[in-house]
This record gives sequence, structure tokens and C-alpha cells, in this order.
Amino acid sequence: MIKHSLALAVLLASAGAFAGDLSQDVEKDYKKHLAPLFEHFHKNPELSHLETQTAKRLAKELRAAGFEVTEGVGKTGVVAIMKNGKGPLVMMRADMDGLPVEEKSGLPYASKATQKDWDGNVVNVMHACGHDVHITSLVGTARQMAQRKSEWSGTLMLIGQPAEERVGGAKGMMDDGIWKRFGQPDYAMAFHVSSEIEAGKLVAVEGSPYSGVDSIDIVVPGIGAHGASPHRGKDPVVIGAQIVLALQTIVSREIAPKEPAVITVGSFHAGTKHNIISDEARLQVTVRNDSWETREYLMAAIERVAVNIGRAAGLPEDNLPKVIISDEPTPPTVNDIPMTQRLKAVWREKMGADAFDENYRRLGMGAEDFPFFTTDPYIPSVYFAIGGTPKADFEREKAGGEPVPSHHSPLFKIAPEPSVTKGVEATVIALMELLKK
Repeated sequence: MIKHSLALAVLLASAGAFAGDLSQDVEKDYKKHLAPLFEHFHKNPELSHLETQTAKRLAKELRAAGFEVTEGVGKTGVVAIMKNGKGPLVMMRADMDGLPVEEKSGLPYASKATQKDWDGNVVNVMHACGHDVHITSLVGTARQMAQRKSEWSGTLMLIGQPAEERVGGAKGMMDDGIWKRFGQPDYAMAFHVSSEIEAGKLVAVEGSPYSGVDSIDIVVPGIGAHGASPHRGKDPVVIGAQIVLALQTIVSREIAPKEPAVITVGSFHAGTKHNIISDEARLQVTVRNDSWETREYLMAAIERVAVNIGRAAGLPEDNLPKVIISDEPTPPTVNDIPMTQRLKAVWREKMGADAFDENYRRLGMGAEDFPFFTTDPYIPSVYFAIGGTPKADFEREKAGGEPVPSHHSPLFKIAPEPSVTKGVEATVIALMELLKK
């Protein structure tokens, strides 16, 4: 019993020392190396699939940390490998693209960058979603894991992913044969900094942190006529408006109240002039869900509603509304529950119970392209979040002051030090758990 108690005490002491040493090491590395690196990335954002200089700098940093680095995977993607004996292959991904937004944050290191976009137009570019935090943290993770090679065993794969904002980068890397070229991971991870969470706090959802998304076009035929003689035609504007309203009842009356689902008609185009009833209307729809089962129901219900409203309006059977679903739906991001529980336990042990934001509730249904890596074939994965907004900013907003800017806003800003350092610390702790000797 005495031997057992002594062994337990030594184990707990070593765990505490590990967490303390890691936290201190990350803080030192932030002040010396990661802070200026973050500011460099923030000042020099690049658009999706055009991240040439970002990828080049990221590759340089990962090589300097001792990784074998391959560039140009899926156009501008970076894959870094460190083999360290027998064990699982674990992947950690960071997205690296910016957005065509003019920064108005007022930060001393605000982006003034411009770049030619995909159509040849010169646009302002900004890291308005925090991807600069992600790639800076990836470098910090690489440096910490390289220093601790004696404490883990297996293969670590770090990915700098392009074009997350256009939801094509992960698929592009998969199409480029990433798993065939570098090995299929046994586990996969990613994290996102969030302006909706207190800076430095951790959130890991046992379920779906991001939704699946489909883009749908609905073509509504009509019979053209003079606006003064609507009885001579079939008005696609009226039929389309009825479809828009009826689509709202799918979620409110057909999907269970606690099952996440969204149908939003973002665009409605028809006609050319005041007094002409056109012969066609077009709707553009975004559909969000957290499970494949819900998606299948939504797709079928949208077609049922559109087609049968066309029938009710008296359109002929050979000219009913057509529902065109995008060829490449984005799957929902679904955390592997046993893996999530395992990592939450080790985060709680190493970082303390107060490391988590227990009050956070996911209210929106944003999408991510990370599941292109993990859905087919299935790879157990955890996508977690690190808070980026100081507590004082939330308190100011609550008191009626300046609101906290959202992601993709020109005012977007986060506190880089707690975001980067806790991102590195949480990632390293998770990797050490998955790559245990």
C-alpha cells in the first residue's frame, strides 16, 4: 500500500511538472519567437489557394523545428512529418488563408495587404477569421514536440491547409493523394480560435462543432405574360415566393425541435421590368445540418415542397420546378466521442478544470472543410476551440458598450498571446496523450 501510494504521488507530481514546464516553455517561446511570427502572418495574409508566401514561411519554420516538409500539396498545402519510433500516426491541421476584407481593427500590426483575387481584381486582404493564430500555434506545437521527442513515440503529421474559407483546401489535398503519399492518420485534430469564447479558454464538443452545408439552386419555371394580364401566364415570382415561405416550415414543423437544421434562401432573381411577368425565377439556398440523416430528410423535403407548389400553381408535369443540389456537399464536422472524452480528461488533468469555458453554447451553424480529411475513410478526430476575446470585452459589451466583433468582420481581432499559447499547450498535451510511449 505504501509503495502504491508513493508511486501514485510520483505519477501525479510528474504530471503536474509536465503541465507546468510546458506552460512556461510555451510562454517563453511566445515572447521570443511566436509573437513576432504571429504579427508577420497577420500583416501578410493571402487569399485561398494563393497562400504562396504564407506556405513558404510556414514550411521554413517547420523545417527549422526538425520536420521533413513537403510543399505544394493540393496547390499550396504544406505537410510536415516527424517520425519518432513505433506508434500511431497523428495529424494536426491548421488552415492558413485570409479573406478579401479591408482591416479596420485599429491594431498596430493591422494588415494593409492587397492581392489580386481569382478574377484578377486587386482586393484588400485580412486575417478576419483567426487563421494566423492557427498557423502560429502549429509552429509552436512543432517546436515543443521536437523538444520532447524522448517523451512520445509514433509519427506526427502537421498540415498547413489552404483554402478553408472557400471550402476546397482539404478536398484538394485529399485529391492530391495526401494519405497515399504520407500515410493515413490513426487520429486527426484541428482547432479554431473563437471570438465568442473567453481568451485562453477551451471548448471541446462531444458531437458536432460545425455543420454540414449544401448549396442548392431551385429553378422555377413560369409562363410569361403582360403584367396587366396575369391570367394569361403563370407567374414564377409568386410561385417562387410561395416556395420560399413553405421552405421555412420544413425546419419549424418537420425537424425535431432540438435537431439542428437551417434552410436559408439567400438569393431570389426573376424578371427584367415592372410590367413583364417573366418565364423563370431562380432561388439560391444554403442548407445546414449536423448529421447525414437530417441532411437526407432536408434534401427530400425541399424537392417535395418545390415540385408540389409548382403542381398546385398549375404548371404542367413536364415543366415543374427543378431542385439542383451541389455536387460536393460539405459533411458535418463530428467529433469522435470516445476520443473527445479522452482528451477532455487529460486537458482537465494537465490544465485544470477552469481551463474550460463551461458557459459556451454553440448558437450558429457555420461549416468547416476539415471533415473532408476525416469522413471517408473515417478517422477518429477532435476539432476543438480556443477562446480569443478578453473577458473585459464581453463585460463591456454586456454593459451596453462596444460589441465584440464577429469573425469575417473588418473589426475582427483577438488577443494573440492567450490564443496562441493555450492553442499550443492544449495541442501538445493532446498529442502527448495520443502518442504515449
